[in-house]
Amino acid sequence: MSSAKNASMILVIAATALAQGSSGPSKGVLVVDGGGTSQLVVEEFVRLAGGPSAKIAVIPTAASSLRFGGQKTILNPDWPRSRPEWALYEKHLEGIFGTESITVLHTRDRQVADSEEFAGALRSATGVFLGTGNAGRHAAAYLGTKVQSELAALLERGGVIMGSSAGSIILGSFIVRGRPDKPLLMAKGHTVGFGFLRNVAINPHLTSAKRDNELVNVCDEHPSLLGLGLDDDVALIVRGNRFEVIGKGGVAVYDNLPKEGAWYSWLKPGDSFDLATWKKVQ
Repeated sequence: MSSAKNASMILVIAATALAQGSSGPSKGVLVVDGGGTSQLVVEEFVRLAGGPSAKIAVIPTAASSLRFGGQKTILNPDWPRSRPEWALYEKHLEGIFGTESITVLHTRDRQVADSEEFAGALRSATGVFLGTGNAGRHAAAYLGTKVQSELAALLERGGVIMGSSAGSIILGSFIVRGRPDKPLLMAKGHTVGFGFLRNVAINPHLTSAKRDNELVNVCDEHPSLLGLGLDDDVALIVRGNRFEVIGKGGVAVYDNLPKEGAWYSWLKPGDSFDLATWKKVQ
């Protein structure tokens, strides 16, 4: 390699190192799930939210339709609440989370999301579950509204937010595949998330969907971002600026620096990571 190319690589690495620095919420806990919503991860979420007495709000807005239960019942979240599928869905959620205190919140109307009547329902929650689908739907409905403010307030009082797949993506500051109508990795005007994980981009279903190299492109274009790719059945338990990996599978870490044979490194269950320094905790 020529001296000019060497110097260029050194400058890139130095610039990336200076840009490093992410953070989690100062209070509360985030459960960032890879999309498998495994029993182990759900049980940990419920435990953190208060166990059998947990009051859980479920937000399924990322989905265009839901399929659940042994009968594979289909529910369009936009259907009226008088439809019988809604009662079946709530019963299904009670079984998953092991509590009868379940509130389902859904709207695509930003005025409704910004209303006291709608968002105020989150004030009694000890845990919130943000569901799967497309993160752009979560953003379109709730970004910058009272719902987002109440989610932040939930964390401030020590509550727990779990995201799965799209629900995990929206927890970051940068969202991938933010346009439900067009399969773009980086969709201009559709990349801003809730930012409970600052300077972080989440990519779920990493290995099963063959997404290993996607965040290389994102972090190359946005070197201040830490990319985290999650296998289906793995999750991050985030407290402050550190997270622990639980579940099964791996977490790929993208910091825009070359590794041996790749542009990412791996964490496994039991590993901990410091978001502020972008380093594995030894």
